[in-house]
Amino acid sequence: MKVLVLGGGVIGCTAAYELASDGHEVTLIERQKGPALETSYANAGEVSPGYSAPWAGPGVPFKAVKWLLMNHRPLVLRPHLDWPMIGWILAMLRNCTAHRYELNKGRMVRLAEYSRDCMKVLREQTGIAYDERMQGTLQLFRTQAQLDGTAKDTAILERYNVPYEVLDRDGCITHEPALARVKDKFVGGLRLPGDETGDCFKFTNRIAELACEKGAVFRFGETIGAIERDGARVGGAVLAQGEKLQADAVLVALGSYSAAMLAPLGLRAPVYPVKGYSITVPIT
Repeated sequence: MKVLVLGGGVIGCTAAYELASDGHEVTLIERQKGPALETSYANAGEVSPGYSAPWAGPGVPFKAVKWLLMNHRPLVLRPHLDWPMIGWILAMLRNCTAHRYELNKGRMVRLAEYSRDCMKVLREQTGIAYDERMQGTLQLFRTQAQLDGTAKDTAILERYNVPYEVLDRDGCITHEPALARVKDKFVGGLRLPGDETGDCFKFTNRIAELACEKGAVFRFGETIGAIERDGARVGGAVLAQGEKLQADAVLVALGSYSAAMLAPLGLRAPVYPVKGYSITVPIT
């Protein structure tokens, strides 16, 4: 099968590798000059199935109002008329019930656990290196109420056999001795020993190289104009400069741009972009 992959981030490059490994003819289109130069560039690189959880949950609307009024607020909404954003917010509010939170979290945990297992197989098959570490992750809680509030989440983890540890202050310090310096700032934590971390940028570039070795063709610096329809089927894509690329299937991995690319086909992707932030500092 001839497959066209749109987007050269971690999803697009990994998909290109898997498809090429299965014997398909793969062409990947990316507007940047190389892989992982947008969202995947400074991605946190966490492989954390147990922490997979929807933003929408009970109490989140009230928390959001509180966050918006904080001096150093973690949530900012720019006031302007944006129908896709309004639709996304309404869909999120509909899912802020206990039933839907549990349903959605269960789905996310199952998918994330499967994906983590696929990552292990990929490492065994390829020997790919990306500063990977398998030391688990530790989430700290400042108050006892926050620590007690993990009970609902841990119940879901138990249901899907995800290993976890609820730790008191001393237990957290045992796993991360540097916390002894700030032990007055937290009461306990939730540790997921099966979690991993790594460098997303390094991983994406390496998997792109492996995909090329399998025969995938990467075209960088090319902008996609539209996806082509061939009757009731997708027939390929048109580049911004007018070149037409035919394909039996098209995989859209354009992140927040996917919704706009799919809309002309009558396909609705409930995706809306948000801006995150991170800090990189030397640690002891």
